[in-house]
Amino acid sequence: MRNYNALGLIFANMHDEAFRDGTAVRSMGSLPFGGRYRLIDFPLSAMVNAGITKVGVITKSNYQSLMDHLGSGKAWDLSRKNEGLYFLPPRSSSDAKYQGRIGSLADIIPFLNHSKEEYVVLADCHMVTSMDYSALIRTHIESGADVTIACRHGAVPKLTDIPVLTMDASGHVMDLLLGRVGDEVAYYGIGVYVMRKDWLLRTIAEATARNLYHFERDILQRRLDELVVCGYEVPSLVMPIYSTASYFNANLALLEDTVRQQLFPQKRPVYTKLKDCDPVQYGLHAEVTNCLVGDGAHIDGKVKNCIVFRGVKIDRHAELENCVVMQNVTVGAHAKLGCIIADKNVVFRGGCTLQGSESYPVYIAKNSII
Repeated sequence: MRNYNALGLIFANMHDEAFRDGTAVRSMGSLPFGGRYRLIDFPLSAMVNAGITKVGVITKSNYQSLMDHLGSGKAWDLSRKNEGLYFLPPRSSSDAKYQGRIGSLADIIPFLNHSKEEYVVLADCHMVTSMDYSALIRTHIESGADVTIACRHGAVPKLTDIPVLTMDASGHVMDLLLGRVGDEVAYYGIGVYVMRKDWLLRTIAEATARNLYHFERDILQRRLDELVVCGYEVPSLVMPIYSTASYFNANLALLEDTVRQQLFPQKRPVYTKLKDCDPVQYGLHAEVTNCLVGDGAHIDGKVKNCIVFRGVKIDRHAELENCVVMQNVTVGAHAKLGCIIADKNVVFRGGCTLQGSESYPVYIAKNSII
């Protein structure tokens, strides 16, 4: 079912500061995940599955890899004559404006004015989920709310300014805090919002006139008494990415069948850029146990409980356990790695030994030689 009344906007750089190891050379949206995906694939696929055919990707910096990944949007059926995928790079060099959503949205007012859709869906890339956006939009329309916040109940992630919600039985937000208050379990926002486009345009104009740029603090929290804000509890799996350890654990969680079934439902597939790679090659001495291995990899060592991306080469007698190895990494003979996150194009020379822990994995930067 196509939903021509909703426009999708994805913030590719939101929460970059939460995971500086992974976002030093890329945006949060282009962060590799799960052997073949990028984080932006999940909100973008969810929008496409909900019938949203016009999606704008709002960028701030380090978006070259994101542009390379998304291309024309063909993999998501967004390469079309009418509507489709739009890149919305910054028009201002002021970092202050991009500390919140309002500054980014103020720069794309012409894009919003030329869009005919009645509703707008805002989404970040730091939560890995395959939630049903159709149900979210439908709930928002039926509730008559000004803003609907997608939320999840559980341990609040360690994110600055994450919305922590207090709701009544009907789902109306009675109180909204920003940031964790202790180690509480509560309803927290996952960075997905729905609202009418005309309401959003008025809000942007009023906020920028008052030099206000933070959507959650300056709009939702400050005006909570006069706005109708509702929460929509997401029933599907949500895995937040807010640190090196959370990224490491979210990747390794894919080794569980139940997690993969929830994250990749058949009715709502997750699309990504296609690459014509050779099948995985396993050497005569390869021992692979409980791993996800991307195509184009060549393994001739011992690999256990690992996420191995495309084009990885693991030489004979190398040993890897509980590792996340990104694209085109080379592991030399007799190397031993444990609890390591290796970014793209890293080379581990033969005989080296690196050991992290599950609570403190070691991150190796892109293009490093160890």
